Amino acid sequence: MFDQVAPGYDRTNTVLSMGNDRFWRAATTRAVAPRRGQRILDLAAGTGASSVALARSGADVVAADFSPGMIAEGTRRYGTGSPGGGIRNLSFVEADATDLPFGDDEFDAVTMSFGLRNVNEPKKALRELLRVTRPGGRLVICEFSQPPSKAFHGLYRFYNDRVLPVVAKTVSSNAEAYDYLNESIRDWPDQRTLSAWIRQAGWTDVAHRNLSMGIVALHRATKPAADDAGDAAALSESPARPR
Repeated sequence: MFDQVAPGYDRTNTVLSMGNDRFWRAATTRAVAPRRGQRILDLAAGTGASSVALARSGADVVAADFSPGMIAEGTRRYGTGSPGGGIRNLSFVEADATDLPFGDDEFDAVTMSFGLRNVNEPKKALRELLRVTRPGGRLVICEFSQPPSKAFHGLYRFYNDRVLPVVAKTVSSNAEAYDYLNESIRDWPDQRTLSAWIRQAGWTDVAHRNLSMGIVALHRATKPAADDAGDAAALSESPARPR
């Protein structure tokens, strides 16, 4: 499914989100705070739009995705063989989020935008992300969530159920893929539940903040330093603090 929509994926996302995808991407990049000399994993990177934003800092960015079609499209656009020579500090890797092809403690930061809900075992993916992050490194997850306002949540569901399918049929090459999008958003847990999953995976300093009135939530966490690893279980019992 993702292979089929890869060429028009970014354009369709911009239309369906009414341009908010750029705001969400910018907020994620600020939360990751990439710096030159760092090594960053952008998992579920799709065609690499989020990875490019991170690579502009000078950090060494690995864009990983399960879909070979997405990886091929990203490489065509931004690889070293693309027009203009591509982005040299950005590489593309086909990868399974639950069995990452990287060693332990490889990355200074790991991030995942709008991909965790597409993983069959999201809790396992969170543990894999912890494994490949160095002690003290950061996790940033940007994902669709559940608006806390009942009134706004109702409007949001109306848009997803009635408006989104009509628009998707107009702008997408595979409208059925966006029926899946709607279903996956509807069935995804709320902010506190995802925060609990992150904590249970072994991350600490777990926090989240809502974007666009809770349509999207930006989750952040830290891998415990080696000396703090023994305290991770105790910390996991504390509630997430929105910020």
